[in-house]
Amino acid sequence: MHTVNGAAINISGLVKHFRTGTAPLKAVDNVTLEIAAGSMVALTGPSGSGKSTLLHLIGAIEQADAGTIRIDDLKITTLRRAALAAYRRQVGFVFQRFHLLPALTVLDNVIAPVLPYRTRNDHSTRARELLAEVGLTGRERALPAQLSGGQQQRVAIARALMAKPRLLLADEPTGNLDSTTGNQILDLLLRLRDEHQMTIILATHDQRIAARSDRLIRLTDGRIADDLDLTDGEDPTDTLSRATRLRL
Repeated sequence: MHTVNGAAINISGLVKHFRTGTAPLKAVDNVTLEIAAGSMVALTGPSGSGKSTLLHLIGAIEQADAGTIRIDDLKITTLRRAALAAYRRQVGFVFQRFHLLPALTVLDNVIAPVLPYRTRNDHSTRARELLAEVGLTGRERALPAQLSGGQQQRVAIARALMAKPRLLLADEPTGNLDSTTGNQILDLLLRLRDEHQMTIILATHDQRIAARSDRLIRLTDGRIADDLDLTDGEDPTDTLSRATRLRL
C-alpha cells in the first residue's frame, strides 16, 4: 500500500468551450469530480470526449470558462498569471510525443524544466538519480534520436519528476509504444507513484493500462459517463473485461 502524500483534487461544475466556426463546442461540460490523494486515475473515452482538455485544465494549461478546481486547498481557477506559473512548476507533465529537445542530451533534457528557477538543489545530481530510477543509467550523454520510443518516454517521465511534483498528469503516455513497452512504462509509473507519493491522472485509449489504475473515469461528449473503482480486489481479467465492455 502506498503512502498517501499526493495532491487531492476537487472539481466542481467545470466547463470549457472551444469555438469551431460559428458554434461553440463544449469540450468539458459541467464536470464535478473528486480524486483522492495518492491515487492513479485513468481518463478514458473516444477521441474528442474531453480527456486531454480535462488534463489541461487541471494542469492550468487551459483556463476554464466556468466551475472550480481545487488542488488541496489551492483554488487554481482564480489564480493570476504569476501564481498560475508557480502552480504549473509543481505539476509533472508527460505527453504522448515526449517533447524532448533534439539538440540536448538526455541529462540536459531532464534538467531543462528547472533551469530558469533558483534552487539550492544540485540539478545534475538529481537528474542522474532520476535517470537511474527510470532505468537509463549510462545514457545521460545520448541524444533523443539515439533512444527507442520507450527510452524517450522514460526520459520524459524523469523530466516530469525534476520539480518533485505531488501531481503527475500523463496524456496518452503509452500511445506511441508497443504493448510490451507500454506495460513497462505503466509498471514504472506505478512504482514511481509509490516511491514519490504522487497522485497520477492519465488519459488513455489503452484498455489494459486503464484496467490497472485505481479508478477508471469514462468521458463522453465532455461529461462523465462512467466512474469505476478498480481497487475492490477483483481479478485483473474480470477488471479488463469490465473495462472492455465500456468501450474505452
